[in-house]
Amino acid sequence: MVTRISQRTNLGEITITSNVVTTLAGAAATNCFGVKGMAKRSTSDGLVHLLKPEAMGKGVWITYNDDLSISIDLHIVVDYGINLTTLTSSIIDEVRYKVERATGVTVSSVNVFVDSMIIG
Repeated sequence: MVTRISQRTNLGEITITSNVVTTLAGAAATNCFGVKGMAKRSTSDGLVHLLKPEAMGKGVWITYNDDLSISIDLHIVVDYGINLTTLTSSIIDEVRYKVERATGVTVSSVNVFVDSMIIG
């Protein structure tokens, strides 16, 4: 399984690990209005947990495609009452833009999973 992307330039080789991509994607998603944070489902009790800001990359999964693009899955917790269609569209656009701009890697898809809502 590939866990990084390498790009060769005339100045040398650039290697981007999955940790960089998950952090960029998590930061872009949590900066969108209505997102409380990233989510992770516990394997022991099956409950969804809101991750601390310093662990935002843990709610992000990266898939490396054969065409050297990546697919990103985001698991998030949102505010109650937010228009989910508008929010997820905004997240998809923001994450794709920020990751592609920072890494030069094509993002073929961004999938957003709303795992929980918080009231208040």
